[in-house]
Amino acid sequence: MVECRRCPRLVEWRERVAREKRAAFRDCDYWGRPMAGFGDPAARVLVLGLAPAAHGGNRTGRIFTGDRSGDFLMAGLHRAGLANQPTSDTRDDGLALHDCWMTAVVRCAPPANKPLPVERESCAAWLERELPLLRALRVVVCLGAFAWEAALKTPAVIGGPAPRPRPRFGHGAEWDATQSTSSTGTGTQSTSSTGTSERTLLGCFHPSQQNTFTGRLTPAMLDAVLARACALAA
Repeated sequence: MVECRRCPRLVEWRERVAREKRAAFRDCDYWGRPMAGFGDPAARVLVLGLAPAAHGGNRTGRIFTGDRSGDFLMAGLHRAGLANQPTSDTRDDGLALHDCWMTAVVRCAPPANKPLPVERESCAAWLERELPLLRALRVVVCLGAFAWEAALKTPAVIGGPAPRPRPRFGHGAEWDATQSTSSTGTGTQSTSSTGTSERTLLGCFHPSQQNTFTGRLTPAMLDAVLARACALAA
């Protein structure tokens, strides 16, 4: 996967960022390649993000590392008992996840943090190949609507075809692939069967600065979603 060059726009961007760098990181050797997942192979909880950040994961080589989004998320994972430390600075900083795996829908940093639909489709095969390796997986925490939609379109995530009608994303939204129900805190609606997968999707606002700085996503809100994920995975 780390040798993938399927998407010319993403390849050009990730490598240009790695060459030009940000002034604060001018002495760093940027990763500048696609991003593998990270965590506990025996995980029951998956945290699914959008894509690596240009000067975060694209620099460090590990998803949700070296930027403020990663700081916010890792502090929450630590409070939930899913990480051994509350910070994620470099690939060799001693971070270890317990019962948790982190990955992204798109594996290269996209311009303006906005992958194109064709880029998402090109990357879908990597998620399809990665998920079967996580044999104990029970809960998928989708960070943002992009991850939620991608999860619903990925048979390896939900154990079958995309449901109809499509469950809506929202913070705290919950969709059970086994019972074929979805909940957004305002009620439960029936959906079509998606197979026998014993997995639940949980929606969470993405820990981007535009959400965390404005209070749209607070530490307490993240804690509630992660606590629910741990309860469902037990």
